[in-house]
Amino acid sequence: MTGLASAFRTLAITAAAGLLAATGTLAAPAPPASAAPEPKAPREFVALSAVDRTIIQEMRYTTEHNFVGAPVDGYRQPLCILTRPAAEALHRAQVRLLARGYTLKVYDCYRPQRAVDHFVRWAEDLEDERMREEFYPLVDKSRLFADGYIAEKSGHSRGSTVDLTVVRLPAAPTRAYVPGERLVECYAPQAERFPDNSVDMGTGYDCFDTRSHTDDPRIQGEQRANRQLLKGALGEQGFVNLPEEWWHFTFKPEPFPSTFFDFPVARRSVAGH
Repeated sequence: MTGLASAFRTLAITAAAGLLAATGTLAAPAPPASAAPEPKAPREFVALSAVDRTIIQEMRYTTEHNFVGAPVDGYRQPLCILTRPAAEALHRAQVRLLARGYTLKVYDCYRPQRAVDHFVRWAEDLEDERMREEFYPLVDKSRLFADGYIAEKSGHSRGSTVDLTVVRLPAAPTRAYVPGERLVECYAPQAERFPDNSVDMGTGYDCFDTRSHTDDPRIQGEQRANRQLLKGALGEQGFVNLPEEWWHFTFKPEPFPSTFFDFPVARRSVAGH
C-alpha cells in the first residue's frame, strides 16, 4: 500500500471512529439508485378469479398465438384483471349461462398502455407479417390504423372492457399453439381454423375482417345465434358491444371513463385487494 493510500485509509477509520463515539451509531452507506417501482392497480381493480373461478381464462396476449406473434409487453401472467363492477357483472352473466349449459371464456381484460404501445410499434413495422395468414389475410398492414384495427389508445386500458366468447359445457380442452405451425384464415370454417372450444362465432378471436362485425349479414344461422347469445347475456348485465368486434364488450358506467392505466398484468398488481 502506498503512503498516500495508507494515509487516506487511516483518515477514514479515524472519522468513522469519531462518529461512532459521538453518536453511538455508524451511518449505513447510501443504497444504490434503483428503478422506480412498478405501478399497482387502484383498489377498484380485482382479479376476475377472485370474483368468479368458473369463467375460463385463455389470455392470448401472454402467448405467441395472437396477431403480433409474440407475448405482448405488460402481460406478466395469464390473468384477467378488471374493475370490480365489471367483474361482478361478468359473474352475474356467468351464473345465467351456466344454468343454460354454457360458460364464458375471456381472451383479454385490462390491457396496460405499454401493450397498446407494443401494438402500435408492431403495426408500424410493415415487414413483420408473420401472423397475417390467420389474423388479417385480406387487410394490407399499412391500413391497420386507417381501418380502425389498431389505435394509440384502447378502452381495455380503462379496466372495464373485456374480450370474450361462449363455450358449451362440458368444455373441451384447447390445444396449445405451436409457433411456426401452418396458419389458417380466421374466417375459415370452424373445423379448419385454429381449434378453439368456443361455440362457432363465424370467425376466430381478433379476426381483422368485416365478418367480425357483430351483425355482418354474411353471418347467419347458428353462428348468428351464438353471437346473439353472448350479446344478450352480457347486455342484460350492463355491457355494451363494440359493433365491429363480436367479442368486445365494455361495462357501463365505467368507473374510470377517462383514465388509461399502465400497471402490468400480474397478481402482485392487485395483491391485497
